[in-house]
Amino acid sequence: MSFHATLDTYLILALFLLMTGIYGMIRHKTFIGMLISTELVLNGAGLNFMAFNKFLAPDPAVGQIFTLFIMGIAAAEAAIAISFILAVYRKFSSGDPRDVTDLKG
Repeated sequence: MSFHATLDTYLILALFLLMTGIYGMIRHKTFIGMLISTELVLNGAGLNFMAFNKFLAPDPAVGQIFTLFIMGIAAAEAAIAISFILAVYRKFSSGDPRDVTDLKG
């Protein structure tokens, strides 16, 4: 028995990652959970680029370049978000966004 992945298979998996990420951003009660959910959304976008690259692109480097760009943005976003999360935790002693009520210096 062999499994042949088609474009539809990759698109369904990317849609699952996107929807899981959006659901997680809405439902998570901590900044770290929201950050992980954002990473899922970006991974879904990267998977889309790679799937279209594999099945439809005349130049195979285009999808890979976009995916590397998305990975770079995700790494920078994670570094900046974690620094913000640490600063908020030091000031408010909580990782819950509802506890952050006053953002003045």
